[in-house]
Amino acid sequence: MARTATPDDLKITPRNRKFTDDATRKRWWLGGDPFATAWHNALSVTFPAGETFFIESVKRFQKDVPPALAAQIKDFVRQEAFHTREHNGFNVRVIEAGYDVSAALQQVEDSLAEARQGHPVAQLSITVSLEHFTAIFAHLALKDLSLYDGTDRESQRMWLWHAIEEIEHKSVAFDTYAYVMRDVSPLKRWGIRCAVFARVSKDFIVKRWTEALHLLAQDGITGFKARFGLAAYLWGRPGVIRRVILPWLAYFQPGFHPWQVDDRHLIADVEAQYDLAEPIAAE
Repeated sequence: MARTATPDDLKITPRNRKFTDDATRKRWWLGGDPFATAWHNALSVTFPAGETFFIESVKRFQKDVPPALAAQIKDFVRQEAFHTREHNGFNVRVIEAGYDVSAALQQVEDSLAEARQGHPVAQLSITVSLEHFTAIFAHLALKDLSLYDGTDRESQRMWLWHAIEEIEHKSVAFDTYAYVMRDVSPLKRWGIRCAVFARVSKDFIVKRWTEALHLLAQDGITGFKARFGLAAYLWGRPGVIRRVILPWLAYFQPGFHPWQVDDRHLIADVEAQYDLAEPIAAE
């Protein structure tokens, strides 16, 4: 059994937010930092196709799980659909800024095509792994708003909106996997979960690193300068990967559950500060 479980009072709120371009938005939109910008652009390029995969892999089990979890899946799907739409728009602006992301987009599609050949539970386990990644990065983003200093407000709002919702639904895929695998021995279930997470982690970091370097090369930043600058951003200061190592390791605990850390308290202040609290009615 997990040491903790999803809170009974958890509320997953699909916020149908639409974000526009900002006239002040620069090519290096994240604080004028080419390395931070390249890393986030590389992440954004993966999101639309990746979140479509997440929706597919979780939604196919909606009819099989208990009603409360089925309701959470419904809200998860709506949140991820809105994220897909907004990152598609964001990626258009990345392209309009002069970046060629066609190779990265194709790489993502190829990886997901391969994943879709696997068993539905295997696809779900990949989603569980990647949802943990998004949740721990989301926690860091809400905890340290200085990561987006010097960034145009619309970009700030979009990334923080995304982070809020990733925290809210961070256990949906995990709980779905646990229910689907409930008849498998806890030791075997834990072993499969950890093995998939280790492989997905390696692929995620290596591929995003490669894609970020490709984007930096389009800015004329190559070789040692590119690798050192990107490594410094990820592992030095601010260290967006270094600072999630402990929550990353937590996933390997036999009793791990995403809500071992209840970080919903981070949401309210950010919602108020960036006008993200109230959902906008769908058209």
